[in-house]
Amino acid sequence: MVADMSDVTPLFEPYTFRSGVQVRNRLVLAPMTTGSADPDDSVSQAELDYVARRSAGVGLAITAVAYVTPGGKGFHGQFGAEHDGRLDSLRALATRIKAAGARAVLQIFHAGHNSPPELVQGDVTSASDVPSPQPQRAGVPVRALSGDEVQAIVRDFGQATRRAIEAGFDGVEIHGANGYLIQQFVSAHSNRRSDEWGGSLERRLRFPEAIIDEVQRATRQAQTPFLVGYRFSPEEPHEQGLTMNDTFALLDLLRAKQLDYVHVSLQDYAGGPRRGGDPERSRLNQIAERLGDTPLIGVGNIWTPDDALNALTLGATFVALGRALLLEPEWVQKVQAGQNGDLRTTFTRADRDALTLPDPMWNMLTGFMIKDRLTDAS
Repeated sequence: MVADMSDVTPLFEPYTFRSGVQVRNRLVLAPMTTGSADPDDSVSQAELDYVARRSAGVGLAITAVAYVTPGGKGFHGQFGAEHDGRLDSLRALATRIKAAGARAVLQIFHAGHNSPPELVQGDVTSASDVPSPQPQRAGVPVRALSGDEVQAIVRDFGQATRRAIEAGFDGVEIHGANGYLIQQFVSAHSNRRSDEWGGSLERRLRFPEAIIDEVQRATRQAQTPFLVGYRFSPEEPHEQGLTMNDTFALLDLLRAKQLDYVHVSLQDYAGGPRRGGDPERSRLNQIAERLGDTPLIGVGNIWTPDDALNALTLGATFVALGRALLLEPEWVQKVQAGQNGDLRTTFTRADRDALTLPDPMWNMLTGFMIKDRLTDAS
């Protein structure tokens, strides 16, 4: 089924989440790594400017991910939410997003065995001592977390949520995707434990369940509506990795938790499954069906209004814009005004200042992220 491309009204319908948080439309700023934190891991002015500009049209703006504990930092230039000294930094980020008219959501995580050893205090840790599949982490030793450490990390997610509330955010998104610690517990590839946190799929799901419970407990102190979302990756390519059948079990858990939304991480919103599920239907459609009345954010290779509308027809409640908003910060405003022909689809090295991108993000863009859409001004 193909959407009616003459009418973009569905993209601009308001929505009220279960928690009571209201948004002006169905468009979301996707969480994207900027690598732009200040040297002390506070949010930088460059990141504030980047996020504020792109929050001016969307209904929901999800930040780059913040780490919840010193041992969980995932990359250089990442900002933290791991102690109360971060409150001013986080407050500045929430304030700029909300001033632009969007609802502000802080994404939080622990990187697990994807943490660079030079950035963490102590060992690189994970569910088990299975090394990261990332080539740049080859040879890095990984230590399995003890039961007490697992419980401490669960509490750290709750404390980061409390800080998000105090900083003025409208919600948090638990980052259980892209091979980070929560996914490492869910996956049989990376979780080889034999205690209460590993073994059967039911026990491997206890870690995300415990985190959701702790985060929801922390939200009960909020004085205004506060939403909780969860992001996940549906499949893994490696042996014993996640399949769609594993993901269906995770989705059943997420649906039962009455979350405000679930956010799927996909390279292509219309792509089909590798293993498990119905090979004739898109993963997005099957995920939406399994979630029932739980709202779903779809993402992946969405560049045009047509793409966004098609994602809605496949079952998404919201559409997250990533690279499209990097190239065209006013994508939402132009589409709403019927100026689709004015959407930027390429950029040149001369556009650096016009795009309001932090230097590290610009370097990533021009280096490898979207070479097919980069033209040389020289």
